Amino acid sequence: MLEQQKLRLESRGRRLRRTDAIRRILNETRLHTDMLVAPVFVIEGTGLVEDVEGMPGVSRYTVDRLPAYLERLTGLGIRSVLLFGVPAAKDDSGTGAYSKDGVIPRAIRSLRSSFQELVIMADVCLCEYTSHGHCGVLSGKIVDNDRTLPLLARAALEYAKAGADVVAPSAMMDGQVLAIRAGLEEAGLDDTIVMGYSAKHASAFYKPFRSAAGSAPSFGDRRSYQMQPENVREAMREIEQDVKEGADIVMVKPALAYLDVISRARKRFDLPLAAYNVSGEYSMVKAAAQNGWLDEKAAVQEILTGIRRAGSDLIITYFAEEAARWLKEGW
Repeated sequence: MLEQQKLRLESRGRRLRRTDAIRRILNETRLHTDMLVAPVFVIEGTGLVEDVEGMPGVSRYTVDRLPAYLERLTGLGIRSVLLFGVPAAKDDSGTGAYSKDGVIPRAIRSLRSSFQELVIMADVCLCEYTSHGHCGVLSGKIVDNDRTLPLLARAALEYAKAGADVVAPSAMMDGQVLAIRAGLEEAGLDDTIVMGYSAKHASAFYKPFRSAAGSAPSFGDRRSYQMQPENVREAMREIEQDVKEGADIVMVKPALAYLDVISRARKRFDLPLAAYNVSGEYSMVKAAAQNGWLDEKAAVQEILTGIRRAGSDLIITYFAEEAARWLKEGW
């Protein structure tokens, strides 16, 4: 009877999982360092490398200390970084974001001279630079969308002039991609890539980043301009709008709780798709690993593979350096 049951089996999936070598050659989803983007925090001053509280293994760097860190990243095969500025002074209008002598233009100029092949991405937002911590200028207690747009365009222009390959508007202001694209083309910088934070959700997973960037809002929250986590159809509309406005790359943020949004976006849009594996997603894995509750290496591989499997072409992740090292070792 048992022999008859065996003969009736139409498929034996275990044949394809028998050895590690067989499993590897048949992998449907593959990770590689080319798709990893490392977020980098840049601070004012000289000679400083500061550990970020709540994000073990992540540091903030002054401009003069960036090259050594970037040598390490590029040595592992990482080809792109996403820069975030942490200014020494802030004001109501976020002036530091669009100053040609701001921390990000200076960082870009430094890296561009030393790393010609590096893809330099620069986040475009006002939250790190405003005294109130919101992503745009205020009218009373309300973020003024249309008054913010020209400031975002000015910031993007300064980063592009400094040598950024990609500018990445994250403020979630309506029309931000269009304003930035128009400003770049008017200045003759039409080759600059615009990566929209197209579906950026109002998430609980941003808290460690806000500590690292000093960007927590001093009052209220960002739900009036960041997306409702419950809405996937709205996410598709936001992405479609960025595409119409001239985005070259679109993004879903965060990644882990929004894999369905990544998948839907992949099926609907042909542009390159980025996903941001954000600070809280990073920190909770680190905390669990430090307590012995997770195998960090295995968990990170599973998480990044899931983000890739959902359809992302680029993965922005604080695990970039470790993941690149593990991939080099034959993960």
